[in-house]
Amino acid sequence: MAKQLTMPKLGLTMKSGRIVKWYKSENDPVNKGDKLYSVETDKLTNDIESTESGVLLKIIADVGDTVPCLEPVCIIGEVNEDISQLLTIEENEKIEVKDEKTETKTLEVKDTKKDAGGRIKISPAAKKLAIENDVDFSKVMGAGPNGRIILDDIEKFIENRNKIKITPAAQKMAEKYSIDPSEINKDDRIRKEDILKFRMEKNLIESANPVEERTPMTGMRKIIAERMSDSWNISPAVTFDIRVDITKLKEIREQLKKTVNITYTDLIVRIVSKVLLDFPLLNSTVDGEEIILRNYVNMGVAVALEEGLLVPVVKYSNIKGLEQISAEIKELSYKAKNNQLTTDEITGGTFTISNIGMFGVESFSPIINQPEVGILGINAIAETPVVENGNIVIRPLMNLSLTADHRVVDGAVAAQFLSKLKEYIENPALLLL
Repeated sequence: MAKQLTMPKLGLTMKSGRIVKWYKSENDPVNKGDKLYSVETDKLTNDIESTESGVLLKIIADVGDTVPCLEPVCIIGEVNEDISQLLTIEENEKIEVKDEKTETKTLEVKDTKKDAGGRIKISPAAKKLAIENDVDFSKVMGAGPNGRIILDDIEKFIENRNKIKITPAAQKMAEKYSIDPSEINKDDRIRKEDILKFRMEKNLIESANPVEERTPMTGMRKIIAERMSDSWNISPAVTFDIRVDITKLKEIREQLKKTVNITYTDLIVRIVSKVLLDFPLLNSTVDGEEIILRNYVNMGVAVALEEGLLVPVVKYSNIKGLEQISAEIKELSYKAKNNQLTTDEITGGTFTISNIGMFGVESFSPIINQPEVGILGINAIAETPVVENGNIVIRPLMNLSLTADHRVVDGAVAAQFLSKLKEYIENPALLLL
């Protein structure tokens, strides 16, 4: 008996998934456990296996479609099996809509003209009038839907062209260089110098050959855009900067590197995880009119990818040692870059660290990763002259940028947190107490 396969719910926060690839085509045989399609959700891409054996009778969700969890994506059954009862009303409507879109697109192509300026949308009546009056309609701004040129646009263009004031010498020069004076935006009489200037600008544009390309956002970029916009609108955020001397931190790292490859991010994650317990508001979440406080830290560590940003989470980092934290960060980073992270590994964070110091950035305002209320930016290390006991010495200094949600984190709390963090970074031996 034919069955509908639905979009699986791969995590507690998953609401929908976007189909990015089908491994099978309609009428292909399918065995239980075969890779059926690939779905993008929550910035991750997962291969979905078939839970049934048979033939792929119908693909309901095409590549690019976003499907809510538990909604049908395909039908699997026996060869030539009647599946009319399984095709929902929504599916039939979807097919009709696709047909309408295809038809519209076809008509649109017929109404366009290919020239140096690209494809121009123009109605048949407007195009006819433009040709009869020797109007280059690639220069006409369309007032119709989606910028389409309509009859009224051509009529106004011709009317304005006929009103143009131009000196005889300028008219002769315009004809020599095949320039339409109506293209020159000038209130008073057009003169020879206006024609020459317009010709130079036109030649410049032609030499530059400017091209604009539109490309659809990937699923990851859409999610990033949505979440960054949400965070900006939800949290009245303030960024606080502090400069710390990492001389001793650098010494510890050099000593540890002889046995374990420890990074500055590893060290700061360990220190921040400890300090956050003394400042629970920075490790909290706002839920309506309540604040959720925690006695643990789940540290998000941002990982930059070519197509966007992922924030895998080191769970319960406050009770883990430096070596374990370092190993987990390396493993999560590897998984992020190879599209192997699970939903559980990118959810549940309580605070985030974002390190872009390797790019030479000295200060920035990181955006809070909702529903958290704080994020710490790690900036570049710079060898800086400082005054110490009346003498000028060179010290490795690093800027830290804390963005905090002002709904729950007052400026004094943020400042105290950074002051404590500075104390631990400049005296890492305090971690042993």
